[in-house]
Amino acid sequence: MIEIRNLHKRFGRDEAVSGINLSVPPGSAFALVGPNGAGKTTTIRVLMNILAPEQGCATVLGVDSRRLSPCELGRIGYVSESQQFPGRLTVGQYLDYLRPFYDRWDRSLEGQLIDQLQLPLERKIGALSHGMRVKLALACALPFRPQLLVLDEPFSGLDALVREEFMRELVSQAGEMTILVSSHELPEIEGLATHIAFIEKGRVLFQEEMEALQARTRAVRVTLTGDAIVPPRPPTNWIELHAAGSVLSFIDIAFVAESLPQSIAAVLRAVRHIDVQPVGLRSIFTALARARRQGNPT
Repeated sequence: MIEIRNLHKRFGRDEAVSGINLSVPPGSAFALVGPNGAGKTTTIRVLMNILAPEQGCATVLGVDSRRLSPCELGRIGYVSESQQFPGRLTVGQYLDYLRPFYDRWDRSLEGQLIDQLQLPLERKIGALSHGMRVKLALACALPFRPQLLVLDEPFSGLDALVREEFMRELVSQAGEMTILVSSHELPEIEGLATHIAFIEKGRVLFQEEMEALQARTRAVRVTLTGDAIVPPRPPTNWIELHAAGSVLSFIDIAFVAESLPQSIAAVLRAVRHIDVQPVGLRSIFTALARARRQGNPT
């Protein structure tokens, strides 16, 4: 659905995107995550032909992003936190304006979205709150049933209730299209994403299927009979090692339940107890990003 190869984009002396490679498979919900300023929005704007790359290429729906035609654009829904709307129009007038551009516009789905997102048809867009404008953007992007839905930081500035309503509607539509979402709000995308890529300083630190990433990552606490120390040569898949009292804790990024006890016994002596727990998405990314900065492959 999307292919990015060696993508570079500069703004003056600053390189916002530095050789990004990504592949978004059809039917996936692919999340670009990373801190503000990491290059997520620049990447998406190149994909949407809002910006042109200096080097590399990107294809969307099989077409070079620099040559997207009305045909392809009619199959792409786009929602951005900085999206501009005509403030003098009402919500209803704006929807009336959009419908003729899309042959597949579904009036029944439009009505369903308006009801579920509680959008006021008679209110001028300029009088809407930020959260209501983001919901309006979603209500405009879904009725023509796009093959690809691109969401650029859609949760930024939304209160908890609006986020929940937005996510609930998004999840209900997710099976019918491919979704590309950028966000620094990890909890929101955890229940949506099937694939994930972490971007920092314009580079992809890692990308993986969400299920595989969560399956191979565990928090481990090893209780010893004596004082714990960080071993001088731990396995490379042990990161974030900490010793406190008789407990050595670490994150195992290549977790295999059957082989963990043998791996621990090969490094540590006098093991009393081993406790293994799943790791939240935020902790996974923090640990993996820190390990990559320290030169540890993840």
